[in-house]
Amino acid sequence: MGAIPTQRETVSRATGAPAHPAGVSARECARAHVTLLGSSLAPGAAREMVRAALTDWSALGLPGTRHWTEHLAADALVVVSELVTNAVVHAGTDVEVVCRLEETGTLVVEATDHHPSRAPRSGDQETPHEIPEYGRGLRLVAALAEAWGITYRPGTKTVWARLRAAGAETGETPEAAGATEASDAAGVVSAAGTAGAAGAADVVDGADMVRTAARIEAYGAERDPRFSGSPAGPPPEREAGTGRRGRDREWLGRGALSFLAEASDLLAGQLDEDLVASLTGQLIVPRLADWCAVWLEDESLGRGAWSDAPGAVVGARLARVWHAGESHIEELRRALEKDPPRPRDPWRSGPVAHPWPGDALGPDGAHGVALAYRLVAGGRPLGTLVIGRSGTAGFPDEITGLVEDLSRRVALAIGAARQYARQATISAVLQRGLLPGAVAEIPGVRSALVYEPCDKGGPSGDFYDLFPAGDGRWCFAVGDVQGKGPEAAVVIGLARPWLRLLAREEYGVPDVLDRLNQLLLDDATEAADAAARALVAAGGPPVAPGDGPQTRFLSLLYGELVPHAGGVRCTLASAGHPLPLLLGPDGTVRAVAEPQTLLGVVEDATYTSETFELCSGDTLLCVTDGVTERRSGSRQFDDGDGLATALAGCAGLDAGLVAERIRRLVHEFGARPPEDDLALLVLQAE
Repeated sequence: MGAIPTQRETVSRATGAPAHPAGVSARECARAHVTLLGSSLAPGAAREMVRAALTDWSALGLPGTRHWTEHLAADALVVVSELVTNAVVHAGTDVEVVCRLEETGTLVVEATDHHPSRAPRSGDQETPHEIPEYGRGLRLVAALAEAWGITYRPGTKTVWARLRAAGAETGETPEAAGATEASDAAGVVSAAGTAGAAGAADVVDGADMVRTAARIEAYGAERDPRFSGSPAGPPPEREAGTGRRGRDREWLGRGALSFLAEASDLLAGQLDEDLVASLTGQLIVPRLADWCAVWLEDESLGRGAWSDAPGAVVGARLARVWHAGESHIEELRRALEKDPPRPRDPWRSGPVAHPWPGDALGPDGAHGVALAYRLVAGGRPLGTLVIGRSGTAGFPDEITGLVEDLSRRVALAIGAARQYARQATISAVLQRGLLPGAVAEIPGVRSALVYEPCDKGGPSGDFYDLFPAGDGRWCFAVGDVQGKGPEAAVVIGLARPWLRLLAREEYGVPDVLDRLNQLLLDDATEAADAAARALVAAGGPPVAPGDGPQTRFLSLLYGELVPHAGGVRCTLASAGHPLPLLLGPDGTVRAVAEPQTLLGVVEDATYTSETFELCSGDTLLCVTDGVTERRSGSRQFDDGDGLATALAGCAGLDAGLVAERIRRLVHEFGARPPEDDLALLVLQAE
């Protein structure tokens, strides 16, 4: 199917009209829009849309079209082709293309895809033979446009470019004029003037935060038309100090409190310290300063992390540099790295002067004022925030106080992100310790495993094991602890070693389950007694029934394999676990165990086992309830023997393909990702 436009609209109004349609900014007088399928035909369809729009607008004599030249029209077609090609190749979704005409004759071309986690590529890494298929990349867009950048909305990413008509006077810098309307209630944050894919990568991690950041900008846009679009405004070197101070005072009176409230909301939800540093730059620049930089310190080195040697810093790194003009960032970064903040008392409040970064900002920014704020949270110095303004006027006291309040919130967000990172590291280490380092190879048996924890940042409640037990025996287990997190990890850490120990002591399958059941009950009783003693010692009230540590129930499928000349003898038992299924070479499927009670529930429970032969070509499937109870609306995957039906369709496949097919069918069963851990083990007799 080709790239067929699904919508096209053009909105026009006369210059100076008192009202404008919703979604059309005060500077915009025409718009063309089309949605294209993400295919190789999309760039051509986008070019046709832009060509038709330019023709229509010229025929209507809309404001600004008198400034157009043939070069502008040709550049617009090239730019829209490159933007759409980039979106189709690197995002792979449908593409929404917008061409906007402003009253000055400036054209804004936007290409929106639905994959915000993939940054657009600049084309720097593309080899010459790739150019015909992948386009020339954003380097060509940067060369033709006066400004370009990336705008993020929830679930989408827009790459835009501004092409200015010859002789048009906008009164704005490229960085200021290029952003999409900040008052869009859906939420927009713009990387105005981004100069390459590296800049896009800095912003792409912030896709989660765009709604709140947009409200920060929208607050000013709703109250002052000068704040519509990108708030960069005129560059400081072109603006009188008194004019800028007046704008500072006006904005502070209107938007400062909302700014801090929204900034707190934005920063509090971030779990990565580098993303916090990036968001800090986007919050400060250009609203409060022309540029800013964030250094982050290594807490493990303590307060002595800063070296007294000039220009030398131990354990601190320049995490993010942000400037209103993207072209200055790299030079500014190099200058700041040579002259980092000096050691100072971390408990001293307020900013201190920081050396101006020399000529890094060009001849118009050779002089200015820079201030450094220490980032301290929970009694720990975490880094330093430096802000700067070109010119000699400096920062008003109101701005320095506002940035000081913001720096406290930044420090708290960095501290929370580091705490989360520490916990995630501990969880990952713990998770690795709860699972076997390798799955044993069994003579005459092929095995395959799928293990997908739902929570990537914490211990899973599912576990598996496959290990030699001596005397020609191999044992396997697939289990599921009630709940997740540290308490589930405690149960797994108790059950897995005991399974191996009891198996190697030559206990049979029923005896292993009997003893593991008693072990879980005893452990729960000891934990409850210890909690009660601790509470009484602390002078607290008696422990009521149901309070204190609770028993963690464990469902377990445990079995023993003994290869012999005629096949493999399998003995297994299911304790409250989904029953294992046996697939024969002819496609027949049957359950090979009887349901029994969960482990850790009934005192002195007695378990039984079943023994059968795994003949050549037989396949045994063992799963957790994350497979059988996978939901799609009110239905579950195993409703109507759905798992057995899926397994029957795997006849003739080897173990690895069986495991992959079942995994794929489980994922495809529901539109949303699985909400429980998945574990399945396939054992197939050769």
